[in-house]
Amino acid sequence: MNRVIDLEVSMPESEANPLIQQINEGRPGTPFAQPLPRPEGYGFANYKHVFKSKSGDASRDAHAKDDGGLIGLVADMDRAGISQGLLVGAENMKMGAIHQAFPGRFFLMATFDPKDGMRAVREFERLVVDDKVNGLRVSPLYNGIPANDRRYYPLYAKCVELDVPVRIYTSMNYANDRPYDLGHPRHLDDVAVDFPELRIVAGLAGWPWVNEMVALLRRHPRLYADTAAHHPRYFGQPGSGWEQFLQFGNTLLQDKIMVGLSRYLLAMPFEDIIETYRNLPLKEKVVEKWLYGNAADFFRLN
Repeated sequence: MNRVIDLEVSMPESEANPLIQQINEGRPGTPFAQPLPRPEGYGFANYKHVFKSKSGDASRDAHAKDDGGLIGLVADMDRAGISQGLLVGAENMKMGAIHQAFPGRFFLMATFDPKDGMRAVREFERLVVDDKVNGLRVSPLYNGIPANDRRYYPLYAKCVELDVPVRIYTSMNYANDRPYDLGHPRHLDDVAVDFPELRIVAGLAGWPWVNEMVALLRRHPRLYADTAAHHPRYFGQPGSGWEQFLQFGNTLLQDKIMVGLSRYLLAMPFEDIIETYRNLPLKEKVVEKWLYGNAADFFRLN
């Protein structure tokens, strides 16, 4: 039987707030009151050009209407042997209710606008103390503010004080209305240097700057990475750019890598994605660490 912790379980579309995606994928920064229509295919729309959808929007919308919601998601997790998952896409205000409805099944990380200053810090502390939120999620992809910007620092300091981790978007983006390197791993170096006690997971594992990601994972003891948004078959494929990640992930960094299955993005059942990880050229004990053990240590389940 699998023992798996998934670092990227998407909120079922039937229960997600569609306004969040619209806001996240809008213009970076503060919107202008009278914006002109954007060029076709600009911004996040470019993702549809770069990544051709297998199923098409129509079938995706049909699935979203009957995806079983969170109850169906938990049932799917049970069948696949996934004990916990980091749920992305949930609103801050709903995280307490999700924990109450599904105790112990999800890690929930709050998101804040770093420009909200101490108001965001106070609300973050309330969510952790009262609603048992598990940490902070930082996504420069959406707000255009790199993770080492000092406006995040009060939130990072509160994470250390409350002993909760932060997950930081760390990867190239294809939204061609903002810098491609907002999620460059170099931004994590400043954060880890300034907050050596902070537990950080680099979401999406830093591709295409894989060599630099590996170097930073070696450099900082409390820095980890997850594999979300990437198909596991590419990790073992020569020429994919993942060679050093797999080499070190199987040896010196075997205790630093966690999996993000990203089921909705890959349009595959949990079981098939897990099996693909098990077929990678990794030592058996290392596969178990990637699938479960490292996340269990990172989230203090042990």
